[in-house]
Amino acid sequence: MSRNSINRQGFQDRFWETKTLDRMSTEEWEALCDGCGKCCLNKLEDEDTGEVELTRVACRLFDDSSCKCGQYDIRQQFVPECISLNARTIDLHMYWLPETCAYKLLKKGKPLYNWHPLISGREESVHEARVSVQHMTVPEFEVGEDDWEDHLIEEPIGCG
Repeated sequence: MSRNSINRQGFQDRFWETKTLDRMSTEEWEALCDGCGKCCLNKLEDEDTGEVELTRVACRLFDDSSCKCGQYDIRQQFVPECISLNARTIDLHMYWLPETCAYKLLKKGKPLYNWHPLISGREESVHEARVSVQHMTVPEFEVGEDDWEDHLIEEPIGCG
């Protein structure tokens, strides 16, 4: 499945409230992605504190207009360090997931926000709520890694 066409139809109503992450099908797992694009931003991690900060420097495959990966199905061929998040690896990667991320929220026992496309029924709701990084990024090939600190941003959390 291409990240450009997340299927959110045909699932049990509000499946995320009755299934744990490790019991979800691949399709259900993919449907949880809200399309904010924040996981595609390059991050800086403080070696001493472990604190992670977002930059507006996006992965070279990121489409700033749609907030989706341009090559989702084969992304690791181009970006080998891209993480494939799943129920087995989520605990390892929770620290860098956005605070509004459905995977992180559900893992912590919290509900999805009303703007989440699974609840709103509309893919655009994440952008309308000002939670996404749509039209906020610069491609990583335009900014040297030594200059990422000049592009630090606060996580857009919109009207949660």
